[in-house]
Formats: sequence, C-alpha cells, structure tokens
Amino acid sequence: MTENARSRWQARYDASRVREADFTTLSGMEVAPAYGTDDSEWPGQFPFTRGLYPTGYRGRTWTIRQFAGFGNAQQTNERYHMILGRGGGGLSVAFDMPTLMGRDSDDPKSLGEVGHCGVAIDSVADMEVLFDGIDLGAVTTSMTISGPAVPVFCMMLVAAERAGVDTGVLNGTLQTDIFKEYIAQKEWLFGPEPHLRLIGDLMEHCAERIPDYKPLSVSGYHIREAGSTAAQELAFTLADGFGYVELGLSRGLDVDTFAPGLSFFFDAHVDFFEEIAKFRAARRIWARWLRDVYGAETEKAQWLRFHTQTAGVSLTAQQPYNNVVRTGIEALSAVLGGTNSLHTNALDETLALPSEQAAEIALRTQQVIMEETGVVNVADPLGGSWYVEALTDQIEAEANAIFDRILALGGSPLTHGDTEALAEATRNGEDPVTRGLLRGIEDGWFMSEIAEAAFTYQVALEKGEKRIVGVNCHEHSVTHDLEILRVSHEVETEQVRLLAERKAGRDQAAVDAALARMVEVGRTEDNMIEAMLDACRVEATLGEICDALRAEWGEYREPARF
Repeated sequence: MTENARSRWQARYDASRVREADFTTLSGMEVAPAYGTDDSEWPGQFPFTRGLYPTGYRGRTWTIRQFAGFGNAQQTNERYHMILGRGGGGLSVAFDMPTLMGRDSDDPKSLGEVGHCGVAIDSVADMEVLFDGIDLGAVTTSMTISGPAVPVFCMMLVAAERAGVDTGVLNGTLQTDIFKEYIAQKEWLFGPEPHLRLIGDLMEHCAERIPDYKPLSVSGYHIREAGSTAAQELAFTLADGFGYVELGLSRGLDVDTFAPGLSFFFDAHVDFFEEIAKFRAARRIWARWLRDVYGAETEKAQWLRFHTQTAGVSLTAQQPYNNVVRTGIEALSAVLGGTNSLHTNALDETLALPSEQAAEIALRTQQVIMEETGVVNVADPLGGSWYVEALTDQIEAEANAIFDRILALGGSPLTHGDTEALAEATRNGEDPVTRGLLRGIEDGWFMSEIAEAAFTYQVALEKGEKRIVGVNCHEHSVTHDLEILRVSHEVETEQVRLLAERKAGRDQAAVDAALARMVEVGRTEDNMIEAMLDACRVEATLGEICDALRAEWGEYREPARF
C-alpha cells in the first residue's frame, strides 16, 4: 500500500497516548478521531494548520488556566486554591499596576493603585505567600507581566527554592513580551535595547537550566484589545515572535533548543469563524517561517503553542449577563481553533475584578465545553469546511502583506516569499524583522494602524452597521445591578506597613551590595540572571531592582505624535 497523508497520520495516532474517555456522541454514535481525505493535511502534520498533535484533544485537553489576582498575596492565594479546588489546571497571575510598572507599594506613584487590578508583589516574601500551599513543581504557572518580568520571575524562582522545589523542573510561562508594550499596552520601563538584553539573558538561562519553562509568551491579546483587526493581531504578534527568534539566534542559541520555549497569547473575539481561522493560520505561518527562514528542524521548534483569553473588550457594562454568552462563544472558538490553554473572562470584569461567583461561572464555562459538548472528540472538526479554509487562507494573505510592510520599514527589499534570502540575511546577523519592528515602534506606525482599525469599527458601531446587543440594539432589559468585588483601601495600608517591616528586618548592607553587583554585571556582556537572583535572595524589592536599572539605563518616554 502506498503511504499517503491519512496513513501517516494513522500510524502516528496509533503510536500516541490517548486518554481513557468516552469518545461517542451524546446519542452513543462512534466518531473518528479526525476526518479528511487521503491526501489532505491531517492533525499533527506540517505546517500544523489542523493542530500540533495527531490525537487532538483525545490525547490531552487544553489546560484550564484562569487569570486571577487582586488585593494582597494572601487574598489571591485563597482565590488560587478555589480555582484549583474546583477543577482549574493551572494558574495565571494578574499583577497590580505598581508591580506592572516595577514600583513598590510605598512608592508615591503607587498611591491609590495597590492591589486594584491585580496582586501587589514587592519582594520574594510576597511570592512565598502568593504560592503558599501550592506545589510550584507540579502546577504550571503563568505570569502576565512584561516590563519588570525578569526580576518578578527571579522572585518566583527564589520562592520555589525556599519551598524546597527543584527550580529545574518548573513549568509555565512568563509573558516578557516587550515589543507589544511599545505597540499597544504601554507598560515598559526602559528603551527597547535594555529590555531585549534582559530578555536574551532570560532565554539563555531557561534554555540551559529550566528547559520546560517558557520564558516568553508573545502576546497578541493586548494588540487586539487596543482595537486591531484579527489579521493585524496575528501579523503584529507573529512578527514580534520572529524578532525574539532573531534575538535568540543573535545570542548564538540553537533555534531547536530555544524556540520550544516561545509560546503565544491570543485574543478570542466574538466573530466565531474569523477567530478559528486566525488560530489555524497562526500555526501554519509560524511553522513555515521557523523551518524555512530560521532553520528549525524539529517539530517542537516549529510548533506554535498558544494560550487564549476571551475578549475583555467584547464585554459590556449594559446587560452584563449577556457576557456569559459572549464568553462561551469565544471560548468555543478557541477550542475549535486548537488552543493549548484557555482563560474565560467573568461576566463582571468590565466593571471590576471578578467576584467569586462570577469567577466560578467563568471556570464552569470551560468545563461545560470540555465535558458536555463532544468537541474534544475530533481533532479540527471544521477542517475541510469551504468557508473556514477560505477564511484561513484570507487571513494568512492579509498577515503576509503586513509582514512585507514591516520588512520594508526596516529597510529590507525582501518580502515574506523570499524565504531563502531572509534565511541568508538572518545568518548574516541582519535581523530583518527586528529592524522593522524597532523602526515601526519609533515611527508610531503600529499604533497608527491600530488606531485606524479601532476608529473604523467605532464608526460602524455608531452607524449601526455593527451591532452589540444591549448597547446599540435590543437595549431594553430587566437586568439589575451587579454586586461587584471592591478592594479596600486597607489593602494598600497593610501592604505598605508589611513592606516597611520587611525592609527594617533585612540586612541592608547585603541588599546594597547585591544591587551594586547586579548593575556591575549589567555593564558587561555577562548574563544578569544570577546577579538578579542574588538580589532577590537578600529581599531586595522589585522597586529597588528596577530603580537601580532605571538609574543605569534611563527611562523610556514615548515620542509625542500628532
């Protein structure tokens, strides 16, 4: 028998581990693990349009990773235990604004913000409380932070050390994606070059010492939430990812070693089929670039693994219970698009941090999809749909056109189709995508593209061409006001008191010496991670570490544009 795509898939499926589960329909009908023609692409086959694994979710379901954080570390720890106790499979840490900006809770600029949009973390002591009773060696942990991501990660490593966990076995994801901060979210500390230096150090450290931990989660979520189209989200995010690949290669790292440590974070918006097509196109584009441009030879290095969060921007304050429906539809699109992990937003998140009841409903939304709907039974069940395949091709084409514009911004005459020439340019250290990214940031090109897309959509809403239930149509409702979670001002008062107590009780000379040593290493080409870990071990605070680096590298100020 001549081997075809179907038989190659079947051989790999038969050799894979499959969960012990009922893979029949609600009525008891048997369904195959995947469908296609003899020569069509099958799940687990390059370029992975239909998913990374031949088994789909029959082998392993997506990780239910709920994003949570508020108040102080103790309050957030209690929420984490609730999530894990009710079936969550992983944690995702939300930090408050001072932490996201690398400032301590007692900094004057932190006044009124401590604990309000996430958890306040000032030092390793807070990290110990945050993960108290949680085995960091067994639970995958994601941390959504970019500007001060590296020192926050070091604090988590030291907290794990103190808990007796072998840090070499840690698994999870650190966002770290500074490109998207300049493009969309605006939470940076320094200029691009110092941030990229720290990210390169982190990539080296994880590749060598923590192989399962993903030091970079390239984030399209915030780009989409800022108002981009689906194709812009896809293209800007993958281009950022290409920039980090070029960073790793410039450090002399082996792409087959470090590329598996790159993961992605996408938005699942409310246009059901567009989102599914976006996810399928993302895997395909990434695999081709990694193989053909950057020379990745192993499948793991070509795989695009991604986490998804349902669209916060789609939630409405009007008729907030409608948000449960929106979130369910968005979550289903992520699942049908093959997400590797998923966070579902709570119905009240447009008003405040989620209440415990709303957080449970969000968690149960994923569990209903996973346990009741049968969508886990078949890999890429929409593969072969004329509409879905055409939409996948269309989004890929739009993304490719954007890649060409980014390359042109960097002064490259090449296009996405010039794979051999792009590969040669990369081998020569020209970093063609990175140059385009930096120029686009400097010129404000990315921001203007997103602003134009957001404006176009807003005009369509105001004209009634695009409709949102409860906002510009079907506006009458019996919905009552929600009881929302409110963070007491006492959280800030107590956090500042604890911080003062901890500072008074530490060895200040050891802190000063560790910070000075960290800055000294930063002036060389040596890796800074060990020096930063030493600073964390003596209870240097996040603000002290970041302030020492701000004094050395300066603060970034976005140029004024009109």
